[in-house]
Amino acid sequence: MREEFVDPIARDDADVRADSELRPRKLADFVGQGELKQHLSIVLEAARQRNEAADHLLLAGPPGLGKTTMATIVANEMGAKLHVTSGPALERAGDLAAILTKLEDRDVLFIDEVHRLSRVVEEILYPAMEDFQIDIVVGKGPAASSIRLTLPKFTLIGATTRTGMITGPLRDRFGLVSRLEYYEPDELRQIVQRAATILGITIEADAAREIASRSRGTPRIANRLLRRVRDYAQVRACGAVSVDVADEALRTFGVDRLGLDKVDRAVLQVICERFAGGPVGLSTLAIAVSEQTETIEDVYEPFLIREGFLARTPRGRVATAAAFTHLGLTPPERSPELF
Repeated sequence: MREEFVDPIARDDADVRADSELRPRKLADFVGQGELKQHLSIVLEAARQRNEAADHLLLAGPPGLGKTTMATIVANEMGAKLHVTSGPALERAGDLAAILTKLEDRDVLFIDEVHRLSRVVEEILYPAMEDFQIDIVVGKGPAASSIRLTLPKFTLIGATTRTGMITGPLRDRFGLVSRLEYYEPDELRQIVQRAATILGITIEADAAREIASRSRGTPRIANRLLRRVRDYAQVRACGAVSVDVADEALRTFGVDRLGLDKVDRAVLQVICERFAGGPVGLSTLAIAVSEQTETIEDVYEPFLIREGFLARTPRGRVATAAAFTHLGLTPPERSPELF
């Protein structure tokens, strides 16, 4: 098995490495997700007192909210080693078996995109989660035989952006199922200020608040915007980040005051200007903005709907009056229910 299958986070990617440096290592340092933190503090403390592995944990929610970070924290809090892989990387049963047989007592196995596990791999995972045993077939043809191996007690943490795609038998084997929610602006401000301290950036509180307000409720986006603001301040503003510098930097990189980027605005402009506000089918919309339908549906659409710029109808996507106003356009005459 290739090494990147076991630890995809170790790939040579500058933003991924920077995100890794900014991740908190302890539960007390994690900002936001108060309910999940409370539940985990109880579960982990009970496991430590019993000197056992923590129960299996399923983390659901949109990308960038801290699922991988939370898995790292669980491993650190338990004093265990973290093994990282992803659902698409586990193509065959042998891929999963190779990882499971390398685990030690109380280790944490983190499977990102667990909803994309193949059915064959998922079947192997059931007895591993429940009984800490796996069956391995040795040999081929008539001479083949099955050997049952006993695994050390480990903790499986699964992360998914699509809870509905996880089969019932797999979901029921997790002892704790939690959903991460979008962050409040003040929580994101704290995250930005903490990241700025780690990165050695001099930033005003109002500037951190400005970056947080445009981060779409997502820490990953907040950290990415902070790095771009840092670059702008270094080149154009002597390194210090004031609220004016942050505003100008974000405008330069195409992020407006409501957090919409170039593609967000392109989606709204296509619907408002070319199709008079809609309705527009998803495929037509994707072709018009030169994006994949999955990207539109999973990345851009949720934010636009959440902010009240877009609505789904049986006939297609419809731009709301707020979208026209944000683009400086006059909303067309239309039945009130579409707004």
